[in-house]
Amino acid sequence: MRLLVLGGTRFLSRETAAQAVARGWDVTCACRGLSGTVPDGARHLHWDRADGVPPEVADGAWDAVVDVTRLPSQARSAVAALPDAHWVFVSTISVYADSSSPATEPLAEPIDEDVDLSVDPEAYGGMKVACERIVAAGATSSVVARPGLVVGPGDPTGRFSYWPQRLARGGEVLAPGRPEDVVQVIDVRDLAAWLLDLADAQTTGAYDAVGRPVPFAELLAEVAAGVGADDPHLTWVDQDFLAEQGVEPWAGEGSLPLWLPRPEHDGMLAHDPGPAEAAGLRLRSIADTAAGCLDTPVHALPAEREAEVLAAWHAR
Repeated sequence: MRLLVLGGTRFLSRETAAQAVARGWDVTCACRGLSGTVPDGARHLHWDRADGVPPEVADGAWDAVVDVTRLPSQARSAVAALPDAHWVFVSTISVYADSSSPATEPLAEPIDEDVDLSVDPEAYGGMKVACERIVAAGATSSVVARPGLVVGPGDPTGRFSYWPQRLARGGEVLAPGRPEDVVQVIDVRDLAAWLLDLADAQTTGAYDAVGRPVPFAELLAEVAAGVGADDPHLTWVDQDFLAEQGVEPWAGEGSLPLWLPRPEHDGMLAHDPGPAEAAGLRLRSIADTAAGCLDTPVHALPAEREAEVLAAWHAR
């Protein structure tokens, strides 16, 4: 298998390239190489995708291509240059117009031009819709994987690793929202393995690439088990109170990861993994994922700020 990974130096694309090398495939990563190195055993072709497609990429006779881009211009030029390879395009559940429901219809309106997400972060889903359409229209054979929250070793966002590290630290833990709120994550290693299976089998169609939806309390219990934190002391704090305290949802500095405002985001972490599992996706336990996240960077609520919010909650 001659595999071209567009990327290959960070998180999902790097894990995909590394696993492909481990399978004995002939792996090439086409990227600038500014975010890190490609895995040992993979070849690096320098390509800034703001420029034209280099001959080494266009003439590679690739069996399959894995692409994670969010920019329509990049998808357009790459697919036009490599229409005969089997395309495995990594999209997102953010392509769905309604995040209050796990329904897979309708899609967001496509955004065909490149948008700077620092200016308009809401454009992410629409650009991915456009990329999906470009791949479907231009490639002879293609499959679309729509991940939810991808987590695990090497995650640069810290959107999940906060919880393994926080629960391992012990003490009273601020748990956001309600214990029954449904959440889901998918381990980067499981997703990468499945992307390669899709490439190998030349699977077509579109799938939600997600983990199993579980109540937040169950996920935290599995995380605790994975890091050896017996009987964690969880204090569930109402979402309106968290908002009043200035705690941010989802990700980033000052946030509580995995927490989303409800009910407007009830469906975002509640998609059905069944079709993807039927197409070969294999999911490890959350405990296994948590155990691999104890040295992953975290960008979330600092310990002193958590203590302040807890004190305010108890004093309300």
